[in-house]
Amino acid sequence: MDPNQKRLSRRGALRAAGCGLGTLGLAQLLQASENPLAPKASHYAARAKRVIFLFMHGGPSSIDTFDPKERLIRDHGKPLPIKRPLAFADEAPGPLMKSPWAFKNGGQSGIPVSDLFPYTREMVDELCVIRSLVGEGVDHGAALLQTFTGSSTFVRPSIGAWTVYGLGTENQNLPGYITIKPTLSHGGAKNFGSAFLPGAFQGTPIGHSGMKVDEIKAEPIQYLVNKGLTAEQQRFELDMIQNINRKHQEVRAVDSNLEARIQAFELAFRMQTQAPEIFAVDKESDATKKMYGLDDPKTADFGWQCLLARRLCEKGVRFVQCTHSYKWDQHGDLFAKHTENAREVDKPIAGLLKDLKARGLLKDTLVVWAGEFGRTPISQGGNGRDHNPYGYTVWMAGGGVKPGFIYGATDDIGYHATEDRMHIHDWHATILHLMGMQHDKLTYKYSGRDFRLTDVAGVIHKKILV
Repeated sequence: MDPNQKRLSRRGALRAAGCGLGTLGLAQLLQASENPLAPKASHYAARAKRVIFLFMHGGPSSIDTFDPKERLIRDHGKPLPIKRPLAFADEAPGPLMKSPWAFKNGGQSGIPVSDLFPYTREMVDELCVIRSLVGEGVDHGAALLQTFTGSSTFVRPSIGAWTVYGLGTENQNLPGYITIKPTLSHGGAKNFGSAFLPGAFQGTPIGHSGMKVDEIKAEPIQYLVNKGLTAEQQRFELDMIQNINRKHQEVRAVDSNLEARIQAFELAFRMQTQAPEIFAVDKESDATKKMYGLDDPKTADFGWQCLLARRLCEKGVRFVQCTHSYKWDQHGDLFAKHTENAREVDKPIAGLLKDLKARGLLKDTLVVWAGEFGRTPISQGGNGRDHNPYGYTVWMAGGGVKPGFIYGATDDIGYHATEDRMHIHDWHATILHLMGMQHDKLTYKYSGRDFRLTDVAGVIHKKILV
């Protein structure tokens, strides 16, 4: 006997019992009640309804962006004054290296931001700058997995998947979790996957990092529709396929992959009603497109991602990720490459913050800016920096975090977090808290134990909350 046929699902049991036509209405009710993307109540009042995650793949240098260090200026060229922790590079540590960029205080808060980010500096009064994040991964693969899933060693659901699992989504015609141009390296789809959670909660990728925006804009939903058929014909074709799928499902044990496939077909069909309009970014006003940098080839790519993210959030998508990939890994040529990278994202990021605030969306949209780690205060090869997960900077804006606020600190050379140390588990717990979810109650039973994003750790850092 097929082991999958040892146990019938509820629909299978009803069908086998021969309940007749009366069963049909009950089956429809069961199916409706099992919609995994239906909106769900939060554990308590949420400060943020949605998340936009701006990911800087490669690891931007905190001490060259948002965490200035006077000692690096004073002791430039001197040996590292502490024992170097586990490093990615195996060569002998280089000397201390000052930042090649000047820092200036921005806004009324006076938060210092380097000349790499002049546009973002103008919006610094909206930022909650966290200078004390800590992870374990010294290589990109482990660090990306931990950043997005909480684990650097095992395949686990991503933070976006956990968010949609806990809250559902506000628009049933769109995915709850969308990732724009995600990276295919350093874990690839695992960084936006659902792992053992039902497949309906995984991120829906829009293109990938190897694609140009024009390629995505040309056919944004080409994989969802059969252009040779009318809407009625597509519906009929889908109904036939779904009928076969559901008959197969009814006589099997719970099969989350098949259920996810059934739901994906339905969602893809419904997306036709809204996705084309949402992807019509070019219909935005010239002033809006210029604010995001769409008029400049240098900023157009990330600007398009940020503007699309705003449009998706307006339509009720719960979690949106934009990725600037894979550019921030400066083991050498730090000045030229970090300058080029920041030039591509600075104006779009500031444009996104301005636009969200002007539309009244920033108050309940949590914007997150992060890489997978920071970089060392010592030089590598004379003009680069190695990976540093021991104390680095991320920032958040809107969605219930204190604006114009600096939280935590690293030591005087920027190597280790020393004040209000925030582990990635703590960061995830705090993000979930802002979304109205208690991290230690957001669990899923798998292989005999309850799993959660924060594993068996995680402390909410309430000092950063409004």
